[in-house]
Amino acid sequence: MADQAAIDELIDKMTQQRDALLAQIETFSEDDASREPADGEGEAQWSVKQQCAHLAEMETAYRSWVKRGLAEDNPDVTPDRGEPVAIALEDANDRTISDLAKQLRDQRVITLELVKSMQPDDFDRTATQRMFGTLTLLQWLRSYYRHDRMHVDQLAGREPQYKPRFASGSEPDQRRIRTS
Repeated sequence: MADQAAIDELIDKMTQQRDALLAQIETFSEDDASREPADGEGEAQWSVKQQCAHLAEMETAYRSWVKRGLAEDNPDVTPDRGEPVAIALEDANDRTISDLAKQLRDQRVITLELVKSMQPDDFDRTATQRMFGTLTLLQWLRSYYRHDRMHVDQLAGREPQYKPRFASGSEPDQRRIRTS
């Protein structure tokens, strides 16, 4: 069972990594934040704005997985996508950095409210997702700050230090087809 120190550490890391991400994205000009790197691969080909929208979308997906894990015994959450966000990845380049930063802040507030509502033994419950396998809810929640950290590295032009472990052993192609 997760103790209060582990829960506090989770909340601190979720807050610190999101703050670091927001500080970084808010340094980009609107033009630079809309530019899609020509040499990027996978998610690294997305603009700063698209990465922000992706993070918001994944925030709702992870949160729906945690909620299902709280309500059911080890559910298969593979089909769950979470609630739609105000600014989807496809629309991100047409919005401002301020709009996208607000969306990220608002989503994290909702997630932290969920975390703070959980009991210590809730963190040991599990949910299964095809790409990631079976994880405890604490592991799913740790994915939030690790995902933020991965994108901080990408936005800085660095190879991400954090690499998700996929059940298949290799990262599936999660890119969306560019419409422009």
